[in-house]
Amino acid sequence: MRRSDLYEWHPHAGYLYALLLGAPALAWEYLRRNPEYRQDWRRQGASAAAGRWGLRLFEDPELDARDACPIWTPDLECVLRLCPDTDSEDVAAPFRLWNLPGRKQIVFDGHTLSVFVRQPGCNARLALAASLADGMPFAYVVRPGQLLHNRTLMLGGELKKIERSTSHAIAATIPRPTASALLEMQTLQALDGHLAGASAHEIADVLFGSALANHWHADSGMRSKVRRLVRRGSQLMRGGYRQLLYGSTRQQGRPGSRAKRPSAGRLTSTILPPPVGDCSAGDSDRWRQTQCDIPFRGNP
Repeated sequence: MRRSDLYEWHPHAGYLYALLLGAPALAWEYLRRNPEYRQDWRRQGASAAAGRWGLRLFEDPELDARDACPIWTPDLECVLRLCPDTDSEDVAAPFRLWNLPGRKQIVFDGHTLSVFVRQPGCNARLALAASLADGMPFAYVVRPGQLLHNRTLMLGGELKKIERSTSHAIAATIPRPTASALLEMQTLQALDGHLAGASAHEIADVLFGSALANHWHADSGMRSKVRRLVRRGSQLMRGGYRQLLYGSTRQQGRPGSRAKRPSAGRLTSTILPPPVGDCSAGDSDRWRQTQCDIPFRGNP
């Protein structure tokens, strides 16, 4: 979903999708609000400029987390890495792109071909080896190291999300939002109000209603709450989003611990069967496809 004006921040309905975003998606929501990042995007500098923001390539800040395909660097632990398997198809399952559930977006960053799989209960990214072709036997790759056990568990969790989303249900429902999910939604809305130039009292009026905002004085809890939301959002926007991606510590340049955030998904969505057929692309530096019958579009 595109929003023509990032700062149309009054309607609560425009932020409901944030209740179901995972940590990487929330990181993108905060980064895309950064005025300096938006300036760099308009200038479209070299890849080194994108690396300043922890990205391999610039992504359009007008795209929210449901449509954007940010490629973070270093890679996240939740990325599913696929490579060819030397065993025959009788032993190893063949890779079938269009058997993956939901909507698929394909991005090539000059090094890796990534497939983003999106639908309720499933928001995963697959990194395909250059030698892997459709129909070939494949295997999942897990990096070695001290975090091998944790990476294996994370890989299993991502695979379970994909397996659950392959059911033939035509709609999906979600449980009641968690307190942390509500905090992220309110933080994003308060941050947008702050960036739009609204006062703390105006933000309180939009977030909590005029009845609560009327209890406003120098030492009121409402005033402190709004200030905390704005301060938290500003910190996440100006670099704190990296903690959502990798946690607070790193080992050997790789993520150490991961911040817990709400799982990804949507409130309700119709699930369409994957398209059938072959798709081709040109030799652009970056290309993507959302459905088989929609042409690829490159970076402007």
